[in-house]
Amino acid sequence: MSAAEETAGETLGFATRQIHAGAELGDRHHARATPIYLTAGFVFDDFEQANDRFAQPDDGYSYTRVGNPTNAAVERRIADLEGGSGALLLGSGQAAVATAVLALAASGDHIVSAASIYEGSRELFRDNFARLGIESSFVADANDPAQWEAAIRPETRALFAESIPNPKNDVLDIAAVAAVARRHGIPLLIDNTLATPYLLRPLEHGADIVIHSASKFLAGHGTVLGGVIVDGGRFDWGAEPDRFPHLARDPRADGRTFVERAGRAAFLSYARSVIAMRQGPVPSPFNAFFILQGIETLSLRVQRHSESALRIAQWLEAHPAIESVDYSGLASSPHRALAERYLPLGQGSVFSFTLRGGLPAARTLVDSVRLFTRMTHLGDVRSLVLHPGTTTHVNRSEEDRLAAGIGPGLLRISIGLEDVDDLIADLDRALSAVAAAELLERAGIR
Repeated sequence: MSAAEETAGETLGFATRQIHAGAELGDRHHARATPIYLTAGFVFDDFEQANDRFAQPDDGYSYTRVGNPTNAAVERRIADLEGGSGALLLGSGQAAVATAVLALAASGDHIVSAASIYEGSRELFRDNFARLGIESSFVADANDPAQWEAAIRPETRALFAESIPNPKNDVLDIAAVAAVARRHGIPLLIDNTLATPYLLRPLEHGADIVIHSASKFLAGHGTVLGGVIVDGGRFDWGAEPDRFPHLARDPRADGRTFVERAGRAAFLSYARSVIAMRQGPVPSPFNAFFILQGIETLSLRVQRHSESALRIAQWLEAHPAIESVDYSGLASSPHRALAERYLPLGQGSVFSFTLRGGLPAARTLVDSVRLFTRMTHLGDVRSLVLHPGTTTHVNRSEEDRLAAGIGPGLLRISIGLEDVDDLIADLDRALSAVAAAELLERAGIR
């Protein structure tokens, strides 16, 4: 029996569910924490059970590449927190994006994505999927429904966007994009990594599928990789069989389609038993355990992350060396109204700011910080800093970077859980180093 079943009929708060949702209480040794089932395979009771596990891979466990009790506990908890009907845990956020798209699209199909997304996802769409015959179009203004409408084709199979885009913190109007998706009978996929289900639950605003890089805030400590797909369970995959023939038209070995076998869970069943099982992007149960541990403190951490980020964004905005700050929590942000609507509990802790001194100033600041860690990661308990123009976006042309708002003086930061006054002091010290370097440069000494 699960903890959720014991409290059936009760409305439990987020903090309670992040600790108890999906936990199974029937462990034979009475372990209170979810055990790590560190095993490649599982023993079958008899011949018939072996057959059943292969015929119905969603029922029971046979091999950890297909399913594992530790991983399943993470899936149940994240699905509960997002308000979904089910979830699939994978080895990384990129694996989650790739698996979700490949469970929907094939050669000759088309995806429409917001332009403002994580660079790794953008390149996955533009390069890897293109080589498989899946074409992608990118919407410059993700909050303009007309641009989404104009990009959709008869062969479009999904719309994709991020709730809080990386690195610009330009909040998405999920409901507006979801309305477009519904009019065309196309699922909307939202990467909710930077918001987390504590700040925002896209399914409540019309999204159909939610994706996370669990390596970030869900795990929270920068130690393990993981990704997850959450199915809202509301999309009718059989409404237009020719749009998703692999789910609704083509029968499996038992003579039934995925829609006939799983109904509105057809997408998730296909993603698990066909894409993930065959391509193998499975997380270790050891990693799953650490993700589960991280989720238990998610609300506490994200609240502190967001509060500190707002203070630092306000401080940066008032500093004379700063040209602009991209944070939706600021009164000056063009995304402030959307932030108040979608992110009332906080606007996240990953954002960017631009130094007036351009690339030389950015270089000096990055080399001068002591508390901020120079690394490519997000959602860590530690505060992080990165220069996108020479790292994540280095393979784009200068014209492309500028069009995306990634100028030479732009830095991305992820605010951790250190004392906020210490973080401000670290930035202040680094900005003083920037000012000193600029003085030397003007004097011709450097």
